[in-house]
Amino acid sequence: MAEDSAPRGFSRRTLLSSMTATAVGAPLLGQLTSGASPAAAAALAPQLVWNPSPSGVGLKAFEGIEADRGNQHPDRDYVVIEGGDHYRFNIWKDDRDTTGGGDRQRTESKGMVQGGTKLKMRDGETWTLSYEMYMPSSLHGTSKFTHIFQTKTPVDNGGPYITLDLGRSGSKETLRARAYANSGSPDIASTDLSPLRNKWITIEWKLTIGSSGKATFTARNGTGSSAPVAVQGSMSNVKMPDQGDYQRPKWGIYRSVESASSDILDTYLLFRNYKAYRGT
Repeated sequence: MAEDSAPRGFSRRTLLSSMTATAVGAPLLGQLTSGASPAAAAALAPQLVWNPSPSGVGLKAFEGIEADRGNQHPDRDYVVIEGGDHYRFNIWKDDRDTTGGGDRQRTESKGMVQGGTKLKMRDGETWTLSYEMYMPSSLHGTSKFTHIFQTKTPVDNGGPYITLDLGRSGSKETLRARAYANSGSPDIASTDLSPLRNKWITIEWKLTIGSSGKATFTARNGTGSSAPVAVQGSMSNVKMPDQGDYQRPKWGIYRSVESASSDILDTYLLFRNYKAYRGT
């Protein structure tokens, strides 16, 4: 895919061609756990509960979109379906969010919706979230925060708890999976950003929700199960409680504009093949 230096415009009227939901819910195929009865193993096996088709359900795959919440640029299209098979998240360098006193910007989707029902990640549950992502050269790592994935709790706007960040230290740019709500926001896994740009890569999270949860992160340098692992890491005692509500994932670009201006460019981020599995 050719590199674009700036977001392209789209008509909102052409975003959604159909609202027919993709059927999901079949168990993930695999061998049964040794020693377990078939019924018990089926009950424990991860269940595919979310796999939205961009051309089918469009933006109804999400609880909502957070972009230009001050309505400063009504002519801009922030999240669109492109090519029928992926979502494009656009952001411009002069965008400003209504939070933070003008120091940040965001183009994000929030939550997962299947058949009109919100999917909620709750304490004690294990979820696997996977997706393919394309990062262009115009999307930079930054010295301040740039989240391209995060989880929060809607009831109190708590978090972020887990994040995927694009960082910068001097000339070095990194992709960082972080336990953001833990003391010091430690890395679960981190790798050089440069080799992962301008191509489709695969991201997978395995999250056990709770005050002392667990998070595993894998990034593959390509698509498909045979693509080489670029980085992988796991961490226990990760803080991601449901707060009596639920953990909600968010995808897109949420970044501070207090980084170097050379890193805050008109840019975009692409996502496709979202999947969510519930179960161990």
